[in-house]
Amino acid sequence: MLPELRTEVPGPRSREMSRELRRWESPNITYVSPDFPIFWESASDCLVTDVDGNTFLDLSAGFGAAAVGHANPRVVTAIQAQASRLPHGMGDVHPPAVKVELLRALARVCPGRLEQAILGSSGGESIEAALKTAAVATGRAGVIAFEGAYHGLTYGALAATGRDDFRRPFREQLGRFVRHLPYPVDATEAARVLEQVAEWLRCPPPDLPPVGAVLVEPIQGRGGIRIPPSGWLSDLLALCHERGALLIADEIFTGFGRTGTWFASEVVPDILCVGKAMTGGFPISACVSTPEIMATWGESQGEALHTSTFLGNPLGCAAALAAIAEIEKRGLVERCRQLGEWLRPRLEALCERHALVAEARGRGLMWGLELRDASGTPATHAAARVVVEALRRGVILLPAGPDGNVLELVPPYTITEQQLQHALDVLDACLKTAS
Repeated sequence: MLPELRTEVPGPRSREMSRELRRWESPNITYVSPDFPIFWESASDCLVTDVDGNTFLDLSAGFGAAAVGHANPRVVTAIQAQASRLPHGMGDVHPPAVKVELLRALARVCPGRLEQAILGSSGGESIEAALKTAAVATGRAGVIAFEGAYHGLTYGALAATGRDDFRRPFREQLGRFVRHLPYPVDATEAARVLEQVAEWLRCPPPDLPPVGAVLVEPIQGRGGIRIPPSGWLSDLLALCHERGALLIADEIFTGFGRTGTWFASEVVPDILCVGKAMTGGFPISACVSTPEIMATWGESQGEALHTSTFLGNPLGCAAALAAIAEIEKRGLVERCRQLGEWLRPRLEALCERHALVAEARGRGLMWGLELRDASGTPATHAAARVVVEALRRGVILLPAGPDGNVLELVPPYTITEQQLQHALDVLDACLKTAS
């Protein structure tokens, strides 16, 4: 139930594998240092075991994907059964039957009349599908997105991602169809942003095509667990509809219960992008919209305008059906809400004990601790030290935010109060060390 360390961290086999990885993988992919990484060998529920036999408590849920727990038995069984029957199909020609089952399930759990979907293999693919759908439906290519946003790194998604460090090397290859506005975290800023959105919807800047979509995360995940003021999304949706634009909600991170509700958005968007927790760890995603909006693509005449070899992969569909069933049957959405209420006062107590912690913010099992020094400057190095020290003590967590100064707590939904308390105790000790 709790971490157990047998060697130093990283252990000797992880260090050896780091050297081997450096030989064969592009050096920009995996961060390697004397303190990182550990190499995972197996995982179960909230615990990860590395190649040295050390067991860690995972507060990352594998980038949020292992929401129902690592190697969830229901998901594993579904994948095994599907693999023995049909591991691959022809998603847009001769589809696997399980694809229809998943599409039906998505229509059931998604809000409003979001009933038709385009499946993909990653969150970035769902964003690509959403951007294309908005352009087809409105006839307008322009998109408004937000600073700090992370929508993926494929070229359409990258153009919308609000991180210049990701976009800069490829700027000359990116389309010029996106402009970014600040992501508001208070009412005053929210009002200013809405005014600018209204202006750009009415009359876009000279270098921006007419705007057909606004792309937003209801809560920014990798951007630092930032939450907009209540009512802002409703006002944003109203502005879009006044001007004939579509609101795209990126719930790849927040969807399927993470924030204590099935979806974090307080409104029903025109297009919904989901992934991560959708399968419990297998690559699949979806762009979901209304029948009327999806109808603007027109019917296939034998060649889909947007598809891929693995669209509606049977293994992914089976895993998603199992993960959705697990969330429903175990009441994991409500569990996230309850654990969020349990966490809130304990994280706020960490703020009171450590001057380094400027704020604790979040919902359900999606929390961020923002670290700042005495002058108010983002404490990026301190956050990095906490991440390293926590790993040495058997707890996996990641930094978030453009400055990397937010400690991200997004464990599997199945984590226990005992495990959470252990993680908080480790965090407490690591913050003392970092201070």
